[in-house]
Amino acid sequence: MTTSGTRAAHRPSRRQWVIEAATELFATQPPDEVTVADIAARAEMTSAAVYYHFSSKDQVLVEGMRVFAAALREQVGTLAETHTPGTDIGPAITALVAWLGEHRSAATVFFVSSAGMSQEAEALRHEVRTQLLEDLVRLVRKAGGPVTDAEAAVIGLGVLALLETAAISQARGDEAYRSLGHRSFLREVGRLAERIADPVTEG
Repeated sequence: MTTSGTRAAHRPSRRQWVIEAATELFATQPPDEVTVADIAARAEMTSAAVYYHFSSKDQVLVEGMRVFAAALREQVGTLAETHTPGTDIGPAITALVAWLGEHRSAATVFFVSSAGMSQEAEALRHEVRTQLLEDLVRLVRKAGGPVTDAEAAVIGLGVLALLETAAISQARGDEAYRSLGHRSFLREVGRLAERIADPVTEG
């Protein structure tokens, strides 16, 4: 069932191989141009083996997005949980964007190439966005001074918008990202996050 003699037929691992192979392809090609045969070849499997785990290419796409989203939420949750009360959120956001850079293929698929691909993908993106906003509001509240629920929500939304824009810029390697360079880009994103959260940190 596999073209490679080095891979054991362990179903959970094979399922993950399919997701990873598809993610690499979706990150570099328009998803609607990628075929199940392409995914199978990248994963060193037959198309039948891919279909054993997934009913369609779209299901592979959404499942890959779901896996990435869970890891992203865990990362944001950890940053919010471990954030030192009363300190700027810049370093936390910088660390988060750096993490996205380390998972660039999956981030590209989630934030860029999967946009508009299916209703299921859009519903997942909306759900994750709502959850991320909740986590970021927790981070904002932990950052410092007294803030109303409405203020925390607006600041959290501003930080989320910055995070999404930075993720897309980094994933695409656009002009802003290239002109600044990776380190300066991260530093400027952190500074912007601190400016957005100024009403909190200034109390």
